[in-house]
Amino acid sequence: MDTIGAAPPPPATTPEITATLAEYVAASPTRALPEDIVEKATLHVLDTLAAIIACHDLEPARVARAYAARNSGALTTPILGATQTASLTDAVFATAMTAHAAEINDFCPSSYVQPGPAVVSTALLLGREQRIDGVRLLRAVVAGYEVACRLPKAIGAEAMRGTGVANHGIGAIFGAAVAAASVLGHRAGEVEHLLSLTAQQASGSWQWLLDVEHVEKALVFAGMGARSGLQSALFVEAGFTGVPGSFDHDRGWLRSTYLAGGPASADHDYLVRDLGTRFELPLVGLKQFPVGGPTQPAVQALLDVVPDVQVPDVARVLVELPSHNSRAFAEAGMPALNVPYLTSIILLDGRLDFVAAQSLARMAGDPEVRALMRKVEVRADPAQNAMPRVESARVTIVHEDGSSRTRFVEHVKGFPSHPMSKDDVVAKAKSLVQPHLGPARTTELCDAVLGMARLERLDPLIDLMARV
Repeated sequence: MDTIGAAPPPPATTPEITATLAEYVAASPTRALPEDIVEKATLHVLDTLAAIIACHDLEPARVARAYAARNSGALTTPILGATQTASLTDAVFATAMTAHAAEINDFCPSSYVQPGPAVVSTALLLGREQRIDGVRLLRAVVAGYEVACRLPKAIGAEAMRGTGVANHGIGAIFGAAVAAASVLGHRAGEVEHLLSLTAQQASGSWQWLLDVEHVEKALVFAGMGARSGLQSALFVEAGFTGVPGSFDHDRGWLRSTYLAGGPASADHDYLVRDLGTRFELPLVGLKQFPVGGPTQPAVQALLDVVPDVQVPDVARVLVELPSHNSRAFAEAGMPALNVPYLTSIILLDGRLDFVAAQSLARMAGDPEVRALMRKVEVRADPAQNAMPRVESARVTIVHEDGSSRTRFVEHVKGFPSHPMSKDDVVAKAKSLVQPHLGPARTTELCDAVLGMARLERLDPLIDLMARV
C-alpha cells in the first residue's frame, strides 16, 4: 500500500534514456553543430520570426497580448513583433501564440509537431534576458527541436492520435523546456528534474480539430507549451526537484499506457538514438503557402491548373487525399485547413494570399464561395497512404461538358523531402514582413537573422521586430 510522503520506489530499469538525454541537453550550450544544421536552424528562426510579425493583428495574437498585459503590469520583457511588454513568462506565451496565429510556421510531419513557435519564442526571449549570443541561441534552438520532434515518435506518433493526446502539445512543451534549459545552462542532474516536472505539465488534446478561430489551436500548438516549458526550467532554477530517471521508470510518464496504448506502439530508444550525430531538423518542413501542411499539395495542384479553368464551366471538383487527412480537412472549421474553401477561393481569385486563406468572414458569408464549396468533394484515397507519412493530393476538375483535368502532387516544395532553398525562405519571410516593417527594415531583419552566428547580443534583432 502506498503511503503519502513515503520515498518513491527505486526505478524498475537503469535510467539510460533519461541520463543520456539529460547529458545531451546539459552539453548543448557548448556543442559545435555541423554547418548545414546551423544554416537550417537559422532559416527556421527566420521563418518563425516572419510568422510572428505577419500574425500580429490576428485574433490569437490579440487575445494573448491582452492576457499578458492583464497579468504583467509594467514588466519589461518585449512581446516579439509588438510594442507591448510583459513578464518573461507572459511575453514568451504571447509571442508563441502569435507565431502560430495562422498556418504559416514550420512543421514536422513525421511527429505531428510544429516546433518553431514554442521553441524559438522561448529561446529568444529567455536568451535576451540571459544575454547570450547568437551561436548559443542556435544551439538551444537545435536542442529544443531535437526533443520536440523525437519525443512523439518515441511514444508512437501515429498511435497518440488514437488516444486523443495531441502530439503538438507534447512536442511543444518539451521542446521549449529543453531550449530554456540549454539557455540557462542546466547541469545533467537538473535536466532530469526538468524532464520530470515537464511531464507533470504535459497536455493537449486533438480536440483542436474542432476549433474555428485558431485561438485554441494556437494555445495547444504553441502558447501552452512555451509557457509551461519555460516554467519547468524556471522551477528547476528556483530549486524545484522531480523524479530522477523518470523516463525509464515503469511507473513514469513516458511509459504511461494513456499516451499511446502501451509498449507495442512505442520506441522509447528513438529519443536518444544517434542523439547529437543525426538531427531532426532535416525532417522539419516549411510551408510555402499560408495553409495547413496537409492542404499544401492540394493548393499546389489547384494553382497549377487554375490558369486554364473558367469558374462558370466547373461542374464539380474532386480532391483526393491520404485517408488520415481526408475527413478532417473536408470539414475543418478553420479556413486555412478547409479544402473546399481553399479550392473555391483559388478558383475565384486565380491565386491564394495570406488574408484570404485566414478569412472566416469570407468562408461563411461570400455567396460565390459558398456556391463553389458545394461543388467540392474531398475523398480518402488509400492508394496515397504511406509510412512514413506523406502529404499528397490529386485534384480533378470536371467541366460542365463532361471533360476533366487532373493534377497529382506527391510532395509540395517545403515538405522535408523537397526542402525550400535559402532564397525561397528569405523570399517568403520578406513577403510576410515587408507590409508591416517596410522594405529597408525587412532586409535589415533578414540580414540580422542570417548573420545570427555573428550576433554578440540578441537585443538588436528583437528591436528590429517591434511594430511601429
